[in-house]
Amino acid sequence: MSDPPSTALANFERMLAAGRDGGLLRYSLGLEYLKTGDHARAAMHLRQAVTLDPEYTAAWKALGRALADHGQLTEALAAYRTGITVAKRKGDKQAGKEMEVFARRIEKTLGAGTG
Repeated sequence: MSDPPSTALANFERMLAAGRDGGLLRYSLGLEYLKTGDHARAAMHLRQAVTLDPEYTAAWKALGRALADHGQLTEALAAYRTGITVAKRKGDKQAGKEMEVFARRIEKTLGAGTG
């Protein structure tokens, strides 16, 4: 089997198992799973983070990354676009700009695949 989970990951999983669910916990779990390279599990937790808190700009950005790293470029692009909309609405300019860059890269990749 794989290496044991990090202490942080184990603690977050225990919190979730104890019923302490929330956007921040799911975001934290998603980031920890990204660190381990488990992009599918990261995306699952990050999707839940944005379901629990649709205005969580950082979670949208991390979800886009997890999906892109997992090869789900169309879904990643959709996550980034939603995140950009949220960032603009909230005035989170830096996160919005970062997601615009990532979205353009995916658009170029997807466009190259159709030619």
